[in-house]
Amino acid sequence: MAEKSSGPARRPAVRAWLFDLDNTLHDASSAVFGVLSPAMTDYIAQELALEPAQADALRRRYWQRYGATLLGLIRHHNVQPAHFLHQTHLLPGLEERLRCHAHDVAALRRLPGRKYILTNAPRAYALRVLRQLGFLDVFDGVFSIEDMRVFGHWRPKPDPRMLQRICVRLRLAPRQCALVEDTLEHQKGARRIGMRTVWMQRWAHRAGLRCSSRPPYVDRRVRRLATLCR
Repeated sequence: MAEKSSGPARRPAVRAWLFDLDNTLHDASSAVFGVLSPAMTDYIAQELALEPAQADALRRRYWQRYGATLLGLIRHHNVQPAHFLHQTHLLPGLEERLRCHAHDVAALRRLPGRKYILTNAPRAYALRVLRQLGFLDVFDGVFSIEDMRVFGHWRPKPDPRMLQRICVRLRLAPRQCALVEDTLEHQKGARRIGMRTVWMQRWAHRAGLRCSSRPPYVDRRVRRLATLCR
């Protein structure tokens, strides 16, 4: 008698959720980016003695090329990372502009597994946002840009080497981790190492993005955190 097929192997449960911060857990397009981008432009103009239009073009070019403006400034202008991160993220009045809903906090509390923040923003900024939104005690830890160095080199999202290092630190295989993120380019890096991928589209229209069909490297599309609990 022929043996019965056991069917396709079930994927292991997600044991660790890695959440992006801006435009994933809160509406950063409205609350932050309108202030943060000019702050970076002003910093570049002052430090590199450029006109505002030149500084803004350089900021955009480095963000598109490296995934983080800071990387271009380090590689091409020897800018000190700590000074850049501090000066550009002072953001006076930030807390008053942040908004959250109680059901988001409740949804994250119900979500099984460990939960971490994984953001290309500096730690001080991430903690300010999490504290104001009421998320701080929901997460087991924060991986900020200060934690994204591999063999002495800065490797922010979407660098697969950094994502692999995070999995090692968590003592989990990539397939046991899921990245919840609004930026598709970062999803590609996660999928390259075998990580689960969830595309948050809640604030995509505010960021000027089109919510296209789900790319093959994205496992799920969601618009609400509560959907993750299903």
